[in-house]
Amino acid sequence: MNQNQKKIAIFKQQKIRRVWDEEKELWYFSIIDIVKVLTGSSRPRKYWNDLKTQLTQEGSELSEKIGQLKLEASDGKKYLTDVADT
Repeated sequence: MNQNQKKIAIFKQQKIRRVWDEEKELWYFSIIDIVKVLTGSSRPRKYWNDLKTQLTQEGSELSEKIGQLKLEASDGKKYLTDVADT
């Protein structure tokens, strides 16, 4: 499978963007998409940013576990997006 190959996963009838890392043999999933599905928030990016801020203030080492990759957005352009593996 090509490292840059992108697939859409479906969870609760909603799309979750993901990217396969061939070297690590891992899928990386868009955290924004996951937050949207799990919370039902109409503003998942704001929800995620508020949650990151709160976790950082509580001493979480979240930044060590979260990366950013360019994922295609609904407008067809690629933007850096927070991602995590399972």
